[in-house]
Amino acid sequence: MTTADRRRILLVAHPRRQEAHDIATDVVKRLHTAGIDVVMQPDEAATLGLTDHPGVWPATAKNPAEGCELICVLGGDGTILRGAEMSRGTGAPLLGVNLGHVGFLAEAEREDISSTVEHIVARTYTVEERMTLEVTAHVDGTPVYSSWALNEVTVEKANRERMLEVVAEVDGRPLTTWGCDGVVVATPTGSTAYAFSAGGPVVWPDVEALLLVPISAHALFARPLVLGPHSHLALEVVPDTLGTGALWCDGRRAVDLPPGARIQVVRSDTPVRLARLSTSPFTDRLVAKFDLNIHGWRGQARREEAARTGRASTIGP
Repeated sequence: MTTADRRRILLVAHPRRQEAHDIATDVVKRLHTAGIDVVMQPDEAATLGLTDHPGVWPATAKNPAEGCELICVLGGDGTILRGAEMSRGTGAPLLGVNLGHVGFLAEAEREDISSTVEHIVARTYTVEERMTLEVTAHVDGTPVYSSWALNEVTVEKANRERMLEVVAEVDGRPLTTWGCDGVVVATPTGSTAYAFSAGGPVVWPDVEALLLVPISAHALFARPLVLGPHSHLALEVVPDTLGTGALWCDGRRAVDLPPGARIQVVRSDTPVRLARLSTSPFTDRLVAKFDLNIHGWRGQARREEAARTGRASTIGP
């Protein structure tokens, strides 16, 4: 087998976590033993001490995931969002191993690393697509910034002592004006992130929808809104507003917004592909990640009773 024919995995790890260093070293060794090359960004490989490790190759700056069948990320949701920037549009799915706290975007936990590598080697994973957002900012009709987001796009006040005045528009029609700390436009994937902290609903990832959530709005009509996936949203910073704003994409990429700026958000045609190792429902993930109290649920006991008696339960799921 030539070098060009060998399987390649892009490995992304939190560069300042000792735990990430230890696990990354273990993953590299296991994959190398299985005949799979590991591609890493040169500065990250140097920080983790893996530059000269057998089977580690430098990634190209322009397209780190080039030629890779999978992106494996070791870290929390922030590191996984960084991995999503490298995977989106390449066709390579993203597999996150949680080294953080909640890790909603992660598919595996740190203690599952052995079985996770086995899944990678055997290619025993499924792939699901997650909706992303396209965002464009205009000033006086001129585009000044464009980007995308997996979780959310936020327009926030830039000054703590100043309130931001924002007009929300849906499908070309004005909806309302909020005096607020900001506004979140989120995907179902992002419904458990910033939008959730701002009071938005949790939306199952297979639901196609956009969320519009004002942050600390001084208004009677300040409830979160769930909109259709093809809605065209626009947020305008009122020209005579008290404060200036900032546009953030996934909390990672930002640009300042002058008064009068117009931000347009639509569903993107390019999703992020996530690798899944299990078929457990989103409900189980929600319970585990938020440590929800399910004391008193007798679903399993009812199923066992029905199996024992040979009769279907008539008192719930």
